[in-house]
Amino acid sequence: LMELLVAMAIFAIVGTLALSGYTELQRQSEYAEQRLERTREVQRAVQTLGQDLAQVEPRPVREPLGEARLPALLARDGAEYQLEFTRAGWSNTAGLPRPTLQRVGYRMDQEGLWRDHWPVLDRPLALEPERRKLLGSVRAVRLRFMTPGREWVDRWPATDGGTDAETRVRPVAIEIV
Repeated sequence: LMELLVAMAIFAIVGTLALSGYTELQRQSEYAEQRLERTREVQRAVQTLGQDLAQVEPRPVREPLGEARLPALLARDGAEYQLEFTRAGWSNTAGLPRPTLQRVGYRMDQEGLWRDHWPVLDRPLALEPERRKLLGSVRAVRLRFMTPGREWVDRWPATDGGTDAETRVRPVAIEIV
């Protein structure tokens, strides 16, 4: 009887150790899966940004109100969109009555980084964009642009002029942090 009690005690101790090891392994697995999902989300966001910025077109757009023109690429602090630009490559396989160029805007709010786009370039004020959350849990986004003179600036266009040529100028490089 004593041997049976000792064997049961040893079995209980080994079982407790095995269970605690299993629960720790389960917790580590869940943590690794969360980190992997976040990495996938960041990779999708970077891929989308890269594809959009690789296809920036020098096509300025008309402001929703008035006849003034917005540059092909516009980045400024304090505006609704930190980065707004015209991009090419919007495939139209369904033959819809729309252009292959697209106006895209990136904005931040408490929920994260959003990518908005409009179905037309010269949009009216009442037209709401298609909104897609690109990346959650983003605290800040910082942009820098390299001018043709190889200088880094924090806003684009680098000059305040509004000539047609200046509204079409694209940066040599864009840094996103």
